[in-house]
Amino acid sequence: MTRPIPLSRARPLLLRDARLELVVLLAFALLLLGIGIGLRDPWPSDEPRFALVAHWMVAHGQWLFPHRGHELYPDKPPLFMALQGLFYLITRSWRVAFLLPSLLSGLMVLALVHDLGRRLWSHRAGLLAALLLLLTIHFTYQFRDAQIDPLLVGWVTLANYGLLRHLLLGPDWRWFAIGCLFAGVGVATKGVGVLALLMLLPYLAVRRRGWRHLPAIAGGWRWALGPLFFLLPIAAWLVPMLLIAHADGDPQHAAYVQNILFGQTVHRYATPTGHLQPPWYFLGIIASDWLPLSLLLPWALPAWWRRLRRRDARYLLPLAWWLLVVVFFSISPGKRDVYILPALPMVALALGPLLAGLRRKAGPRRAFFALTAGLGGLITLLSVLAIWSHPRWTAHLEQHLDPHLWDLLLVIGLCGLAAAAVFGIRRAGLGWLVFASAIWSLYGLWGYPMLNGERSGLDVMQRARSMAGPDTTLGLVAWKEQNLLMAQGPVTEFGFLKPWPQQLLEAAQWVRADPVHRRLFILGQAMGACVDRHRASEVGHANRRDWWLVPARALKPGCVKNKGPSGS
Repeated sequence: MTRPIPLSRARPLLLRDARLELVVLLAFALLLLGIGIGLRDPWPSDEPRFALVAHWMVAHGQWLFPHRGHELYPDKPPLFMALQGLFYLITRSWRVAFLLPSLLSGLMVLALVHDLGRRLWSHRAGLLAALLLLLTIHFTYQFRDAQIDPLLVGWVTLANYGLLRHLLLGPDWRWFAIGCLFAGVGVATKGVGVLALLMLLPYLAVRRRGWRHLPAIAGGWRWALGPLFFLLPIAAWLVPMLLIAHADGDPQHAAYVQNILFGQTVHRYATPTGHLQPPWYFLGIIASDWLPLSLLLPWALPAWWRRLRRRDARYLLPLAWWLLVVVFFSISPGKRDVYILPALPMVALALGPLLAGLRRKAGPRRAFFALTAGLGGLITLLSVLAIWSHPRWTAHLEQHLDPHLWDLLLVIGLCGLAAAAVFGIRRAGLGWLVFASAIWSLYGLWGYPMLNGERSGLDVMQRARSMAGPDTTLGLVAWKEQNLLMAQGPVTEFGFLKPWPQQLLEAAQWVRADPVHRRLFILGQAMGACVDRHRASEVGHANRRDWWLVPARALKPGCVKNKGPSGS
């Protein structure tokens, strides 16, 4: 196979130097993915949970067994939360640290897609593939959040990179080992990292059938090293965990091991209890969440088919892997949009060499123009109606969100219309780039500070502290992770997974032991008939929930002990 042209001698797309174009791309990615960092706290549903676990790791030095409050958090391995804790020790700012794993993972994914596209085709193909990936809504949205999935995508993409360097540009046993190693790191992050190894299936299917761009790879026994490198990071996590759980005999540790090895993998895939969706669910996710990339598929599919008929393995392996990932998750009844996110970089990679031609076609230009003008016009129309007409559908939103949100959306919508008008159909791709930049910049700089108080739970916890006084200890009942994370002053809690009646029973005994210096901070729904609301104080509304401050005298005698409210 022809050696790839070094980046220093590669033909640039727009600027005078290919290396400068890569630097500009990564700087633009840093802006798009990072703008607003430091201006908000973790937001539900998952961010406060992971940040709370990271807080516990730093405060207690317990990095192997994640804790949510004083209870073990049994649903995920600790790697993601440990990275958040590590970044806090470096930055000394939780508002920065909790978002850094996703940000750095996103930059790594973009660099890997560019480099692989450059090696397989050209610098232009890699650059356009990475830029399209960055401007795809699902990618930008997820990598601006502090979920586990963006980090997983980073490890899986690095694993795919290593495997493709070996299978398409090799033989290169070092990259094969790296690919298998980071597939194992993906498992230690979130079990499905093993899916990266599915890249070997299409390779094995066609390796002896005369496909182009498949180097002859013998190797023999060296193939067997792949499973060893794959298991190495898994063992680095599992072995200490199992040894400690066995040595201390703690039933909580034993239950954690059982759940993390089986409940969150096999059982969750085969018999999920939530997020139940039909088999075709991911087709809708690809069509909507993967905009604007999905707009190019009507032209890309026949182009890919022609290249596959010519037996070009550079397209077969990433596209077949995309199909395998979608099929794998479609079989399970439980589905979420982020499940197929690891496949998005490989789809963008396969689109890379087609983009130079597609951007000259009228059809893709019209599609990008329609997306920019249509989305900008829709947001503008809804915002104008909400600001001036106050239709019924805005009433519920305005009860829980800052009314200035409509001003933000109006400005975003007008930016979309302006981008469509200025760049038109001829430069529609550039119009979407400008519109996307406006969306994420305004959202980060204006939206984050505006929405943070309500969405993070900070406002309601500050009001609770102000009402209770600086020295009063708050006992959290039926709490959510953001309540403990954003708590101001002394607090205690009575478990997260316990049923609400049991929490309230323990809390009632606790608050009666020192009624002068203790209050309950409780979810309104959990009070039932056991709290005299005339003697309690409503704190406020946050995250679609009502919260109350309850002194000991507001608890009805005998009610909590005998009946209690309905469970969670």
